[in-house]
Amino acid sequence: MTVRFRVRGLVGTRAGRRGGPGPADTAGQVCSELAVDLPDEDLGEYLYDCIDLYRMGSKPRCEEVEYLGMLQDAIDRIERGER
Repeated sequence: MTVRFRVRGLVGTRAGRRGGPGPADTAGQVCSELAVDLPDEDLGEYLYDCIDLYRMGSKPRCEEVEYLGMLQDAIDRIERGER
């Protein structure tokens, strides 16, 4: 199964200028890892939407903190270009 996400205008996979992984590759890999870690969650197209649309108190407190932390970590990794 292939998982495709859009993160701030990045869609699909493309190589960087020097043939290495491009920003869309990084975003795709990070989002795929997150989807594996959170199989029961509907992550949608944009990770920012997951945070913005989240209703506080809809999960038990410990799960809520972990969920939001994982989302923010994934967003930070994508913005820094880390896999």
